[in-house]
Amino acid sequence: MLIRFCIIFIVFLLTMKFAFAKIVDVNNEQIIELSKTNIPIIDIRRSSEWDQTGVVPESILLTFFDKEGKYNYDEWYEKLRLEIDEGKPIILICRTGRRTAIIAKMMEIKNFDNVIYNAKNGITSWIDEKLITVKPQY
Repeated sequence: MLIRFCIIFIVFLLTMKFAFAKIVDVNNEQIIELSKTNIPIIDIRRSSEWDQTGVVPESILLTFFDKEGKYNYDEWYEKLRLEIDEGKPIILICRTGRRTAIIAKMMEIKNFDNVIYNAKNGITSWIDEKLITVKPQY
């Protein structure tokens, strides 16, 4: 009886879909290469930040935290789903990579099953390397 249970349990584990995001920190060079394969860049900063620094060309602008640090994950996630292809990877970018790391972890906990590339040093690094930014399009 115990052997039968163990076999059934093993089969269950082997056939179960493990729906967890894979979070990968990436640098600017990797972001450039990934974006060449049409992986969308999701800029989660606020509009005042976009206006101040500009944004990576062709970024999707989708604020997560308001200026008080409040957020509505479910509302943001629904907006994100309208912008991306189901099951495809995304790149998250913020000012320094701290907020996007938090969001990526939230997405992983909520069983988001896409690969999430986190711009580990954010737009600050992008600007420091004198890479192109553009005026945000609202």
